[in-house]
Amino acid sequence: MRKILILAASALLLVSCRHPKVEFVDFDTFHPLSVQEGDVFMADGTLNPEIRLMEDSELDLEPDTKVAYTDANSIVRSILGEVECNRLYHIAGIYKGHDVHGNPLVQSGKLLIPKNGPVKNLIIVSHYTIGANYEAPSETFPMEGIWAAKGYAVAIADYIGYGVTAGQIHPYMHVESTARSVIDMALAVKPYLEHIGLAPESDKVILAGYSQGGATTLAVMDRLQDEYYNEFPIKKVYAGGGPYDLAATYDTSMEWDQTGIPCAIPMIVQGINEGEDMGLEMSDFFKPHLLDGYKKWINSKNYTVKEINAFIGATSLHEIMTDQGRDKTNHETARLYQALLGNSVLKFTPHAPMFIFHSNQDKTVPFVNAVKAEQWFKGFPVTYDFGPYGKHGMGCVQFLIKVYKDL
Repeated sequence: MRKILILAASALLLVSCRHPKVEFVDFDTFHPLSVQEGDVFMADGTLNPEIRLMEDSELDLEPDTKVAYTDANSIVRSILGEVECNRLYHIAGIYKGHDVHGNPLVQSGKLLIPKNGPVKNLIIVSHYTIGANYEAPSETFPMEGIWAAKGYAVAIADYIGYGVTAGQIHPYMHVESTARSVIDMALAVKPYLEHIGLAPESDKVILAGYSQGGATTLAVMDRLQDEYYNEFPIKKVYAGGGPYDLAATYDTSMEWDQTGIPCAIPMIVQGINEGEDMGLEMSDFFKPHLLDGYKKWINSKNYTVKEINAFIGATSLHEIMTDQGRDKTNHETARLYQALLGNSVLKFTPHAPMFIFHSNQDKTVPFVNAVKAEQWFKGFPVTYDFGPYGKHGMGCVQFLIKVYKDL
């Protein structure tokens, strides 16, 4: 009864304002702005259409792709019998976080919990690359939320630049600030779950993320082990399709003269510049078409990754980037490259079991990242699943299901 009363009261907060303006306030835990209910599966067994899967998760499959299904719905339908609680509470809220300089900044995210039954563990999720603010976890039914249907609490931070901080530049692939956003939310969610009488049965947490979220998840693991071992002992870590080694990603993309995700070029340069406060000039890196349009396309938060890619209109790096931006001997490019090295996430020792997934057909996040991870973590308790699982979006769906079945 206590849980229902608290959730009901929370649902009344700011009901007339979908996008509230939030100033820094003094609160000790996760502070709900809205509470809703949602089902994972519909009555006919299909996935709830409100669940936002990664774009292009149903593209034509590459030759020799080894997947049993060809679309997201048929894959997810295969786990219908394993659902423990189909109806979930969606709690969108705010918490005390930090900006890229470590100063106080209220941020937002979403907590998903099963409506019925106990909570086994807290799953701390780092989400994948998004473009539009309406894709942010607090604004949608995030795909990772299906994991709550197996009896888990799932916490997903929006990151700086989305949700209530949508007016700010997202420090894309900046390790410290993005991992801090995720950890700060976990620190707020933990006492909130206790407050509503739904503290997890186990203190051990699970970390998970795909793509940008895969790299962020490893950064979160590194910091939790060093700084929050007592608060968040780690049960297991799931990382999929992640750009763990940004420098190797840069090198591979330059060698190919191709990128599978054109919007990532301006997002990385701008994001690392913002996070590291480097003072780089975007004109040193972006050709005129991109230089003229990137602020509207990316910083407005009005467009999805797919739409931004279409605006850029090219996948060849020589069409997107300047000659000096593609030359590591150039002074400013060398500075950026060193920052990419500093924001790679592999150089730590894992103290908990890990599962690392990557499709070797992935052209969005080059497979070299998986190879680098396997090389670095050799001898540690890591399980790898590399194979022809389709393009990046289809790989995401495969990862989602593999984690669900392993939980």
